[in-house]
Amino acid sequence: MGRMKQCNSAGSHRVTERTSTLLGWGEVALLLGCATAAGFLFDQHLSLTSQTMIYVLAVAVASYRLSGPQAMACATAAAIAVNFFFTSPRWSVDVANHGHWVTLFALLTIAVLISHLGARLHKEAEVTRRALQLLELASNLAGVARSEDVCVLGQSAFQAAFQAPSLMALRHPDGGLNLPQTLSSSDADAMRCCLQEMTAIGRGTGKWSNLEAWFLPMGSKADVRGVVKIQASHAADSTGLDHAKALAAQLGQALQSLHQTQTMQAAQSEAQRQQVQSTYLAAISHDLRTPLAAVMGAATSLQTQRDKLSLDDQNRLLASIVSETSFLSTLTENTLQLVRLANATQTIQRDWESMEEIVGTVLIRIRHRDRSRRIKSKVPEALPLIKADPVLLAQLITNLLDNALKYSNDSIDLSVHVDDAHLHVAVKDRGSEIPKEKYASIFEPYTRNDLSGKRGAGLGLALCRAIAVAHGASLVLRRRSGGGNSFTFSMPLDPIQPERLTSPLIS
Repeated sequence: MGRMKQCNSAGSHRVTERTSTLLGWGEVALLLGCATAAGFLFDQHLSLTSQTMIYVLAVAVASYRLSGPQAMACATAAAIAVNFFFTSPRWSVDVANHGHWVTLFALLTIAVLISHLGARLHKEAEVTRRALQLLELASNLAGVARSEDVCVLGQSAFQAAFQAPSLMALRHPDGGLNLPQTLSSSDADAMRCCLQEMTAIGRGTGKWSNLEAWFLPMGSKADVRGVVKIQASHAADSTGLDHAKALAAQLGQALQSLHQTQTMQAAQSEAQRQQVQSTYLAAISHDLRTPLAAVMGAATSLQTQRDKLSLDDQNRLLASIVSETSFLSTLTENTLQLVRLANATQTIQRDWESMEEIVGTVLIRIRHRDRSRRIKSKVPEALPLIKADPVLLAQLITNLLDNALKYSNDSIDLSVHVDDAHLHVAVKDRGSEIPKEKYASIFEPYTRNDLSGKRGAGLGLALCRAIAVAHGASLVLRRRSGGGNSFTFSMPLDPIQPERLTSPLIS
């Protein structure tokens, strides 16, 4: 079936060529007929020179519209027609007045010159058109970021240049071609041969000349990125073949640039991932030493000297173990989440969630650290749903509240409100104000603004910012009116809520 389609396409193309050629010769006959009819119509009013100029006009039109051989044939036929129809003796190729030979010779010379200049103008116009097409293609390829877009632009360029369909097959990373399943076996063999030999094959190339198409490699011999098949091809069209090769080379260069860019980005991402992991591991190893030593010392004392220790001392050591273990747990969780978000290759899993439930869960878990009930929450009912990872958002709110509890002795306000397009979660404290010059750096890993000597790794706010970015949201620090700090998490709302989707079904 594929071979039959190929033969039908080639056959239809040859029919189109023959039709175009016949129409051209028909136009030659029409121009000469019109010039002859005009000469006879004004025979009584025009001299031989004027009648000759009518034929010169016909030759000029033919030179502009038709191919070189057809224009030359029109010029020769025009000289013969003037001699046969209008030179004495008429209806004969003989010339009685030898002065008319000069007119006929001048007509033939002018006609040939016009034909030659017309053909030359056509050639230069075609060269200019192809140069402009290469320039336009290069401009369009400059902003392309995907190989699929390169193929689309390439097919459009080949269609515009040759008025014929094209087919591209890109190379796999393993070296093979990604061939379409509908491709015929002969075309598949031709594409593989073109890739292997890294040269053009098909009609007029000297290789596989029995093929009804051109098969051109895309790229340089050192790095061929794919093969293109151009169905319409003329064996004698050497300039067309050169233009097709130039287009294919340009597409290959674009594919090579994309491959190099992707390789470079992958290498940079890997280097950045390794650097981030090394930084995090070095930092966490430093922050783990002190609490681990404290846990080890307290546990060893309880194990070896419990009989010698009073009940108060034992409780103090147990409280130290719980406190240090809690710090280690928070530090480890923050570090692992931050590393995961900083090196994520895929987007986080998000689903429709209720902010009331997320905040409620956080408040229940954090109550044991807020014995005096300093956290005052204000969460309205019937809030719009958000698409989010509830575990990550809960960790963001927990970190903000833990920071507020640690660095503030007064009440802490947790509020949620909605405007036209965003849902906002604000945590406000009355602690020491963070200077404005540190508003940006405070969200960087291992950056702290604490001068009280309280322990911390400087990862909590960095993780909060990473969680916000992963959700397409923002986390902003502002000065609180009356003193203190206000951290506001703002997340865009989806205008299409699940209730709206299901309400028509309910009704």
